Amino acid sequence: MKIFLIRHGESMQNTKENYQIGLPDHQVYLSDKGKMEAKEAGIFLKKYLEENNIDIDNATLWVSPYERTRETARIINEEIKINNIKEDITLIEQRYGLFSDKEISLIKEMYPEEFKFYDNYWQNNGKFYAKMPQGESPMDVALRTKLFLDTIFRDNNDPLFVVSHGATIKTIIMNFFHFSPEWYNNEPNMANCAIRLIDRENMIKGEYIYKEPKRSLKK
Repeated sequence: MKIFLIRHGESMQNTKENYQIGLPDHQVYLSDKGKMEAKEAGIFLKKYLEENNIDIDNATLWVSPYERTRETARIINEEIKINNIKEDITLIEQRYGLFSDKEISLIKEMYPEEFKFYDNYWQNNGKFYAKMPQGESPMDVALRTKLFLDTIFRDNNDPLFVVSHGATIKTIIMNFFHFSPEWYNNEPNMANCAIRLIDRENMIKGEYIYKEPKRSLKK
């Protein structure tokens, strides 16, 4: 089984423009740069599949039902042209609850006690367990991505392409290979539109095959 894990392109949340717009997280959309990143990733994937003789007749494209992941998947699929497209709610971004769409200075001002409790976990190597108030911890995300892995093993399609979010993708890799919470804490987040590959046959454990666009992209 081959699983291509793809983070969405740059969004209005990544540029912090959403701090002024105030869209709910599920409606945050791609920036112009993010659309270009998705196009570049699609071109890369098409070439990679051709060069490695990977048949996609039985492929499935799995997508988080957030606007920025839907946009990314649509643009990428203009290049690779997978027919079987499915959405799964277990692939959504970690929910940040009260801490959503706010600068850190404002969070500290508005929710001092909640932030103190959260930060205590973070500062004591507890990033994996630190739960956002009215939101999720990475552990919560890991529990739901276990359900996603159950789904794909049951469907038995191959290869799979998953367009999701940084924390979500890290927990998929963590669950697949039984990595520890410390692995999660120490693993850097993926760049926008980076691609990681799980390949059971060749023992590729979520390694990067594409980290960033080959040319400089402007917004």
